[in-house]
Amino acid sequence: MDDLTGFQRDLLYVIAGADQPSGQDVKGEIEQYYSNDINHGRLYPNLDTVVEKDLIEKGQLDRRTNYYAITDDGERAIADRREWESQYVDE
Repeated sequence: MDDLTGFQRDLLYVIAGADQPSGQDVKGEIEQYYSNDINHGRLYPNLDTVVEKDLIEKGQLDRRTNYYAITDDGERAIADRREWESQYVDE
């Protein structure tokens, strides 16, 4: 996960916490956190990058709508990141 941008890592976390969200679902959650609009030109290329790294998978709900789901590698990456963070941040 050390090769992801902060934005890509946030996408991974949102997808991990949802049940096969669509791109629009992810966009809505990210926009709430970032408190501004996220355009498609930023969202979808970054989702594709996380897919290419095998941390999430992309499937089709219908001909127009894709869903995203965390992979086992994505789950491990989050667990490893949280373990690393816990060294520095008191819970």
